[in-house]
Amino acid sequence: MELINSILTWVMKKRIHQMDLFMKYPHDVQNEHFSNLINTAKNTEFGRKYGFKDIGSYAKFKERVPVQSYEQIFPYIERLMKGEQNLLWPTEIKWFAKSSGTTNARSKFIPVSNESLEDCHYKGGKDLISIYINNNPDTKLFTGKGLAIGGSHQVNEMDPNANSYYGDVSAVIMANLPLWAQFVRTPSLEVALMDKWEEKLVKLATSTAAENVTNMAGVPTWIILLLEHILEIKGKSNVLEVWPNMEAFFHGAVAFEPYRPIFKKLIPSDQMNYFETYNASEGFFGIQDRSDSSALLLMLDYGIFYEFIPFDELENENPKALGLEEVELDTNYAMIISTNSGLWRYNIGDTIKFVSLDPYRIKISGRTKHFINAFGEEVVIENAETAISKACSITGAMINNFTAAPVFFGEEHKRGGHEWIVEFSKRPESMDRFIRVLDETLREINSDYDAKRYMDLALQIPVVHAVSEGTFYNWMKNRGKLGGQNKVPRLSNSREYVEDILKSLV
Repeated sequence: MELINSILTWVMKKRIHQMDLFMKYPHDVQNEHFSNLINTAKNTEFGRKYGFKDIGSYAKFKERVPVQSYEQIFPYIERLMKGEQNLLWPTEIKWFAKSSGTTNARSKFIPVSNESLEDCHYKGGKDLISIYINNNPDTKLFTGKGLAIGGSHQVNEMDPNANSYYGDVSAVIMANLPLWAQFVRTPSLEVALMDKWEEKLVKLATSTAAENVTNMAGVPTWIILLLEHILEIKGKSNVLEVWPNMEAFFHGAVAFEPYRPIFKKLIPSDQMNYFETYNASEGFFGIQDRSDSSALLLMLDYGIFYEFIPFDELENENPKALGLEEVELDTNYAMIISTNSGLWRYNIGDTIKFVSLDPYRIKISGRTKHFINAFGEEVVIENAETAISKACSITGAMINNFTAAPVFFGEEHKRGGHEWIVEFSKRPESMDRFIRVLDETLREINSDYDAKRYMDLALQIPVVHAVSEGTFYNWMKNRGKLGGQNKVPRLSNSREYVEDILKSLV
């Protein structure tokens, strides 16, 4: 295993030089990808409709092709799922990444081409390891195995030839992994791709506990459940008693900071490394490239062309999109992508901020439809996660999950406010202080919220419900959203989720 570790670390390091190129020449790389995408898809149905043959510039592309929502592009996707080809992308589409998203309950099906698998998702996975090795040259990562919790996949019943499949993006990736990758991961594909989460949790725990696991990848909330289950069945107090060589957790999908105290308790090691990724159904976008910063390096050579719409432009009929060279620091942008799976000017629903322009590094700030702005306070997910992390830190609390929504004016409420539901794994020393720090932090980091809170004129201090452990798990279970890529919606501008959870407590 030491020899394999040496060989694989040497192979992975070679990629760093290629990354240096797109960091040094970001605009040239993006322009090249733009030209390749347009030229490759010019004879597809979508390409013919919008005259890709005659598009020679980004300006012309913006002029001809409208920004697309999922609902607008769905007619093409539906036809792809029924077996038609050459609609959005010229090569055969046999896989679809299924995602419920966090904007509504309806499933989305994102086409995944072979090019996207090879040049985006797999490249992203290899680059993640390359970056990690570059930051940790003495790593022993490959002396053991990597643990990953996948989703599940199934035959696409809409395809009359039963020649295509859909599932969580993690399942799509695992089902197509090259043979060599299977030797450095656990559990077996049979277990990793099981569809019934509660049965799967037991199998995951029993089949991986005996392995030499050196690293993990997944969504923090589901990884915590797995680790706690392993400790329970093994009768151990922390993960290092089961996996003494554990050194890294590659995480994504939700902000990590609220969960850091739980991981420190589960894995009490100063040598443990945490690296964030930005990998979605639509593509692999960013990787944390420095151990001293959680900012994500925007990956510019994965067959994706990026555009950015300022958050305050989103409601406009013709929002102004910016190219990479036009963006500014610390501005909320909706991210728009055109990809080598045939998504064209597609609004993925995430908002980001640039924290560096040389090279381009970003932080995920929220969702375009997941915020609270009932009174002009414009609270985004980044604000909420920062505030709850600070409240936990100061009061000694640890959380499993949370969500929040507005309290509207009405007969019962003379003033507005925000209502939070928080599931603690360790309750705060003082609930009143927790609420006070939460509120004060929101006021410090969001001037609009602060203005509405002034003298309690528009917003009162938040109401926080501390609910028992398992509340969010049971709620997600009742919604059929256990495991995989499913996430608890953090913020909503309506009271749908809050009311539903509170109703379940009665």
